[in-house]
Amino acid sequence: MTIGAIHPQIIRFALPLIAGNLFQQLYNTADCIIVGNYVGKEALAAIGSTGSLINAIIGFFMGLAAGGSIVISQNYGAHNTIQVRRTIHTMILGSFIAGAAAIFLGRAAAPHILRFMSTPDDVFGMAYTYLKIYFTGALFQMVYNVAAGILRALGDSTRPLYFLIVSSVLNVALDLLFVIGLKKGIAGAAYATIISQAISMLLVLAVMFLTNELYRLSLREMKIDRKSLQRVLTLGLPGGIQMAITAFSNVFVQGYINRFGSACMAGWSCFNKIDQVSLLPIQSVSLGATTFVGQNYGARNFKRVKEGTATSLQLAFIWTIMLICIFELAPALLIGMFNRDPMVLYYGKFFLRVGAPFYLFRILNQVFAGALRGLGNALAPTIVMLSSFVVFRQVYLFTITHLTDSFIPISLAYPAGWFMCGILMVIVHTAYSRRLIAHKENVM
Repeated sequence: MTIGAIHPQIIRFALPLIAGNLFQQLYNTADCIIVGNYVGKEALAAIGSTGSLINAIIGFFMGLAAGGSIVISQNYGAHNTIQVRRTIHTMILGSFIAGAAAIFLGRAAAPHILRFMSTPDDVFGMAYTYLKIYFTGALFQMVYNVAAGILRALGDSTRPLYFLIVSSVLNVALDLLFVIGLKKGIAGAAYATIISQAISMLLVLAVMFLTNELYRLSLREMKIDRKSLQRVLTLGLPGGIQMAITAFSNVFVQGYINRFGSACMAGWSCFNKIDQVSLLPIQSVSLGATTFVGQNYGARNFKRVKEGTATSLQLAFIWTIMLICIFELAPALLIGMFNRDPMVLYYGKFFLRVGAPFYLFRILNQVFAGALRGLGNALAPTIVMLSSFVVFRQVYLFTITHLTDSFIPISLAYPAGWFMCGILMVIVHTAYSRRLIAHKENVM
């Protein structure tokens, strides 16, 4: 990514990544669609209400993995192949350790968090069942994401896509078999997910062991390199903490939503699934910006750093405008894919229409955060996101729930956080990038 036209490079990098992330989201989304239509709105609410807890634990370790990807990108751009290989093996071995920890933490925390969220009795049992099974397969998801992140950091975002297509199609087939055919309900959906994730993990590891490329895995090299680990933790720990705390703060939001019953929970679940899928192109462009900026910063090509960030903003803006139009004009069609209950449709449509215009601010926080990480500054976006998504959002919720009993202002907690984060991220990125690049140019 250090030479050539910028638009095509970012698009070529992002498109397979978008498709790959889309298929990865289909794991849980397929569960929601099939369970919501064939088991009921309570089961849909149960799966949806578990998302915050899953994201809190998995997100922490994924943040660490993102730090490793930055280290690999920078070393690759600087042609330091020895350190690239050491970082790769450190990350793979670390992902197995982290996966085992996620299994333990997830299963232990599940019942306590569900009670903390005021999960209704008609939803609690199904939510706990889903979580127990889901976290049993956490290691598969962890290792796959780390291995796929390594390939992407080196510019290969296509092969992870192929593996996800296979495993996602398998997941849907197993969902249909377990939920509809064998009548296993919510447990069947969870088993379908972890079996499919195990397949994707095995596929990507097989490629990395059998290839002759730079990222080839070797059992003899499979050890924790102290220097690599320190660098990964330096860049990844802030992001991991930010992702975990942000996701855990959403547990509080889910707790407020749970007070309004299973129909509101189900509508919120539909909104969240649609939101997660629709955000994928922006996140993929952000990851593209991280890799692009990281490689060009490593090569000291500061002009391309600026141009790559601007190009990423343009691509994300085009997608977001189309998205807003769809959400405002056809919300019932989207919510109806999950469940046709009138109250579920009512809540889901409202959440979509209220949140849609604020997606413009998500462009700013996602792309500029990706660019900052590519420049080696993982702390600044972490502070901004924690301030916006945790501190500001929780203060807002605490205040508003003492003023009204309506669900409407509660639903604005997400958009308000996006707005605050977007404005702050612009200010921080502008100040940091100008100072950093000016300093490097003076040194050279």
